[in-house]
Amino acid sequence: MRSKPMPKPPLYLPAAAVCLGMLPFSALQPKGIAEEKRETVLDRVVHIERRVIRDIPKIPRLCDAMDITKQRVDIGDCRLYTEQEGKGIAMVLLHGGPGGTHHCFHPAFSRAKDFAKVIYYDQRGCGLSDYMEGPYYTVDQAVDDLERLRKALGVDRWIVLGFSYGGLLAQCYAVRYPDPLAGLVLVGSSVAMPIELGRSRQQDFLSRDERRRIRAITKTPGLSMEQQVYNRHLNGDWKRQHYYKPSPEKSARIALYEWKHDTHFNALMSRHVRRVDLRGAFEGCPIPTLIVEGKWDLTWNTDKPGKLHKDHPGARLVLFEHSGHSVFDDEPERFFAELRAFARKVSKGPRPDLSAWKGHLRDWRKKRNESLTEMLRLVGWGRSGSEKIAKAYTEERLRDLSDPRALMRTGFALYDLKRYEEALAVFRKMHEQARGKSSRDMAVSLIWQGHMLDLLGRRTEAVTAYTKAADLNEHGDYRHDQYGLVYSPSGYAAKRTKAPFERLENRLP
Repeated sequence: MRSKPMPKPPLYLPAAAVCLGMLPFSALQPKGIAEEKRETVLDRVVHIERRVIRDIPKIPRLCDAMDITKQRVDIGDCRLYTEQEGKGIAMVLLHGGPGGTHHCFHPAFSRAKDFAKVIYYDQRGCGLSDYMEGPYYTVDQAVDDLERLRKALGVDRWIVLGFSYGGLLAQCYAVRYPDPLAGLVLVGSSVAMPIELGRSRQQDFLSRDERRRIRAITKTPGLSMEQQVYNRHLNGDWKRQHYYKPSPEKSARIALYEWKHDTHFNALMSRHVRRVDLRGAFEGCPIPTLIVEGKWDLTWNTDKPGKLHKDHPGARLVLFEHSGHSVFDDEPERFFAELRAFARKVSKGPRPDLSAWKGHLRDWRKKRNESLTEMLRLVGWGRSGSEKIAKAYTEERLRDLSDPRALMRTGFALYDLKRYEEALAVFRKMHEQARGKSSRDMAVSLIWQGHMLDLLGRRTEAVTAYTKAADLNEHGDYRHDQYGLVYSPSGYAAKRTKAPFERLENRLP
């Protein structure tokens, strides 16, 4: 719901141009091909398919042929598809996305069945699980679903392994439900905090011809998501996430089975992902934690592993030199040796004393809840979020805000509660903070000053604000989805000089 220029897609947006950004790709190759002969992303080999392939090879799911226990587990308001194999300490695998599936872990994680009871599952709204949205798809809901799954399966303690976006969920689970957590494993994990990271390297090994062909595929009418993924892969898009080039069969399985979710699931979940902020939560955490990173995981830049590790000061970081995003596929021998050693250590060791860390978490939550800045990170753009912000708002707290986006959200909250005078003051401060930095933010702040002035019956002042916004010549679509409002700033402001603004209600709960 954050207002932003439309051309900039949000993180994890499932548009064809970026939908693979968090896909849990793996690098399975046909048996018998020596590792040293396999093509890697570093070889920069260019292959272009001149035609679009609409008939994806009908490759069956790997789990269909596996000797594995399959069931749909009722967790209350929906059923989650699960698979289990092996014996030993329970280890649940959290797939990536938002919107991936458990299939990304096949067949690699069958190696772990010798030392762990491996639990695969599709998150709510994904893969073969129920698409039961409930009140809303949220990160909190996904975390609660995992805990309810644990109870339904009768598991006392388990290792939680999160891959990619699943790593973010795993961290959120650890903070909310630390007691059943025997160990935490983060594989190519997303960071669970709003920090600056170096630019993604996903385009670094794609040639100009490959990028051009991929763009053409994206614009080809009538292609399903599966067809988009498959054809992009064949034309070099595999290089964005893999170290080794996948076989055609593997590319077909990725397209058919590894990116399945409910309509709008990715977009809804991504909004909540952007609000997750666990900075400082893991200080003093006694739960054994293993961080696994591939040197050639181009999803991120080289600064990401260190920044993630810094937020988990007690964790062990292991870097794999010949791996991309899916380390367990690229270097399976070393990966599962590390995982075996970790599982054996936590299964034989005593339960950690969580009392001090729980105290830290209570203080951390209290400090976060008392901060208006932190609240703005956590609440959504709906009516309920506005009520929380407006309740916490004071003129003194306004002095602590300087980011134009935070000021805009605060202004919207006060507007939703019809506190127009206070909202006007917030939008005026937003204008001051944006001056000399962003003429677009200046225009938006002037437009909303005009809106407040119109609602206060001060039409002459409103027209002055709209005129200043129009004179900034800011074009391109801007949107406030919670109000169903899409506009080009200067053009919209010019129209408002002739017709006053009429109140729009927040459409989100």
